[in-house]
Amino acid sequence: MRKVRFANGEFYHVYNRGVDKRVVFPRDDDFERFLKSMDMFNSTEPIGSIFEHSFLVKKARRFPKLVNLICYCLNPNHYHLILEQLKDNGISEFMKRLGGGFTNYFNLKNQRSGALFQGKFKAAHIDSNEYLLHVSAYVNLNNMVHRIKSEKFKSSWEEYFGDANKKLCSKDIILKQFKNKHEYKDFAENSLKSIQERKSMLKELETML
Repeated sequence: MRKVRFANGEFYHVYNRGVDKRVVFPRDDDFERFLKSMDMFNSTEPIGSIFEHSFLVKKARRFPKLVNLICYCLNPNHYHLILEQLKDNGISEFMKRLGGGFTNYFNLKNQRSGALFQGKFKAAHIDSNEYLLHVSAYVNLNNMVHRIKSEKFKSSWEEYFGDANKKLCSKDIILKQFKNKHEYKDFAENSLKSIQERKSMLKELETML
């Protein structure tokens, strides 16, 4: 039984890695598929497979969302998400669809079978606003923690500061607490530096993987 209980209106750091630490995003199209899955499966009404229902995206979007995605980082062999639960059992349902759908896609594409991720996804309750802000920095800039090259990850940092056309994240939950984007950028970069300097905190966060 999961130790963390999910409650509506609360925030959670959700993460997992490939089984045996294997690479789960070997190509750019694998990153894009996972991002598309995060968008399409975030609906109170199930849409089935992405292939079968891709033409119904707009219709599916009429339904309320299961979660708010605050930020994310997809690294070659693991991912980090910050989610706010909006509906009862929303995080569990969203992650079941996300993990199961991507595993089916990956296995079919690579002619393999079996589990792709290392057991059930992990989750930690973010129990204060201060903690939320610092974890957002850790997730948004997680590629820097692992020194991953630019072409080998996808992060919501780009959505926060680059491509304004991307609408996956509910960025205002974070950004409205700062005078402007630049102030948050400074905060996030300084926060990550502080986390890296505080080796005990960094070790605790990295053991999540």
